[in-house]
Amino acid sequence: MEPLRTEENRYPIAVIGAGAWGTALALLASSKGIPVYLWARRPLHARAMQEERQNSEYLPGALFPESLHPTADAEEALQKARFAVVAIPSRAMRETLRLLPKAPAYVSVTKGLHFTDHHLLRMSQVVEEVTGVSRVAVLSGPNLADEVARFLPAAAVVAARDPQLARQVQQVFSGASFRVYTSSDVVGVELGGALKNVIALAAGMVDGLKLGDNAKAALITRGLREIIKFGVAQGASEATFMGLSGLGDLIATASSPLSRNRSAGERIVKGESLAHLQAQKTVVEGIYTVKALHAWDEETGADLPITEAVYRVVYLGADPLDELSRLMGREAKPE
Repeated sequence: MEPLRTEENRYPIAVIGAGAWGTALALLASSKGIPVYLWARRPLHARAMQEERQNSEYLPGALFPESLHPTADAEEALQKARFAVVAIPSRAMRETLRLLPKAPAYVSVTKGLHFTDHHLLRMSQVVEEVTGVSRVAVLSGPNLADEVARFLPAAAVVAARDPQLARQVQQVFSGASFRVYTSSDVVGVELGGALKNVIALAAGMVDGLKLGDNAKAALITRGLREIIKFGVAQGASEATFMGLSGLGDLIATASSPLSRNRSAGERIVKGESLAHLQAQKTVVEGIYTVKALHAWDEETGADLPITEAVYRVVYLGADPLDELSRLMGREAKPE
């Protein structure tokens, strides 16, 4: 079936970052006939996508519509874009955005945190700080890239201070297989997406140690409580964490075999080194987020027991069973 041609479809968007998630979002929009320029940092990667009409490096088999244009030319990608989707790993966000032309608005889909100069920054804050552009939205939810790229049913939430920008992003990505809701709680939507990666690492550790479903369910539940407590202290609405970008994303990321963070936790307790994880092509955001949260905890004394346990296992080589005993031995209290 031919995509519906509308006035709205004439205006292109850019996707900065041709990994799995950036490509999946590019597929969603371009399948509706919207011109999408998918920017890849490496010219060889862009050329391969142009020739093969798929991203065989990250999402093999998901064929590109005619309206999806892979490119390594940042000017071509951004010069006419109504907004740019930022799908860059958090560790490369600053340096990449500094090299690119500015867009009139941005949509951050990177689920990470930065700790710098005594401040804990969300990715939308990094985007705004580097580009000077204040029109920044965030898109988050239980969205495993492989399933989204195959047009399996999924939902997400877009949050922005500017309601018009949120509605615009909603219109671009909403379709038969992808339902997008809007929100004004940027802080909550963004923190839910970032912090659940840490809990997913812990869930993978539970799986790797074969501690059972009871343990995993308890971990996810208490992990959600930790996320809510932290998020509300940062100014988020508690209700946001019971939605798609909180509970929904946590369920998917802590449970699915497709989840990079859950799988990484499992591999860590089976002996895979941090250095090896960091060298992988696909980025495990949770290992960077837990480091940023640990630095924030050291600075402020925030109460993040699960996060701190994950940090000690990942960065200090602590025995995960010792960390479990520490968590189980905490002072008894009401739920």
